[in-house]
Amino acid sequence: MPEPILIISVKKPEQQERRFQSSLDELVSLCETAGGTVEKVITQNRQRIHPAYYIGEGKMNEIKNTAEDLQIKLIVSNDELSPGQLRNLSDHIGIRVIDRSQLILDIFAQRARTKEGKLQVELAQLEYLLPRLHGQGTEMSRLGAGIGTRGPGETKLETDQRHIRQRIVDIKRRLKAVVQQREQYRKRRRTNEVFQIAVVGYTNAGKSTLFNRLTNSSSMVEDQLFATLDPLTRKIQLPSGFQTLLTDTVGFIQDLPTSLVASFKSTLEEVTEADFILHVVDAANPDMEQHHNTVKSLLKDLEADDIPMLTVYNKKDLLDDDFIGIDHPNILISALEESDITRLLLKVESILKEEWEWYQVQLQPDQGKILNRLQHESIITNQSFIESENEYSVKGFIRPEHPLNGVMKG
Repeated sequence: MPEPILIISVKKPEQQERRFQSSLDELVSLCETAGGTVEKVITQNRQRIHPAYYIGEGKMNEIKNTAEDLQIKLIVSNDELSPGQLRNLSDHIGIRVIDRSQLILDIFAQRARTKEGKLQVELAQLEYLLPRLHGQGTEMSRLGAGIGTRGPGETKLETDQRHIRQRIVDIKRRLKAVVQQREQYRKRRRTNEVFQIAVVGYTNAGKSTLFNRLTNSSSMVEDQLFATLDPLTRKIQLPSGFQTLLTDTVGFIQDLPTSLVASFKSTLEEVTEADFILHVVDAANPDMEQHHNTVKSLLKDLEADDIPMLTVYNKKDLLDDDFIGIDHPNILISALEESDITRLLLKVESILKEEWEWYQVQLQPDQGKILNRLQHESIITNQSFIESENEYSVKGFIRPEHPLNGVMKG
């Protein structure tokens, strides 16, 4: 049975109407993803957020009456609330109140699958909860009592400050070990000169669908926010035979809680380690530009904005009008069309050719190992066997820093 939810939000003068409405629509989707159903949205125009109650005191009576009429079980604020605002709102209205950040953390708690993902979510939840312990009320004194309270741990945690601080220290220690293990994997991949492509984009842009079509795999695909949480990596082959690793990453979102950005740093580092980025954008979404800018801003925060990138405008099958992309280079596709997947792979190769160095080399028949490496680790444009010379002639493009590049020049 979905939990009935009432959304409250304050619009400040500097907020654009469209951006404000977009964040509300997104919050409705987040509530549905968490397993709730939004019965009503109450907004208020204010010069500034009320320091004690977030929303105006007069508006609170309207919220209280509406909540009683609609038998609301949970109120969700569109903005992050201070510990005092949370406490005052809950006391005055008499219904459990959470904010956007807590809701996102709750969804992440439901979606985490790997040990690392679960630890990261729990860490973010506890760091968020610690300053808000006072005034959570008896119902909120445990994790596990409905939307906004779910934790990935096996047991419900008593919200005891000392206990939580100790748990945070313990999780950080365990995460450190996991991060070191992940770094070992990365080092091995770098040592093996494996080229890496990361798929990034706003949540629900179609990243996982595209990832599955490119890798012929079946990671979770749902028309919901944050369907993918734990990064997944697969090997793919481009049309020329060049082999690369492709990683699907967690969806980006505007106003992502800072605690989540910090605690998911090791997950997002998959992006910073990439040699190339596919930025997937839902071309049919009315807030496409906002979503696009959110991802670009987060990539800049991660210091990944200088990595070569192709913007993939997805869902062209849902477009009615002519489409012009914001970023270059770009490509307009439908991840559901096989011909578009081929076009995308060819486009990736054409961009890499512009970035890489052209080479031409003659190889003897006993140099099969080098030939094999060139076939998988470079983009070959022409390969032939010259019988009169008893040698292979190979032409193509290779990364400037690739070890074979030095061998061929030598």
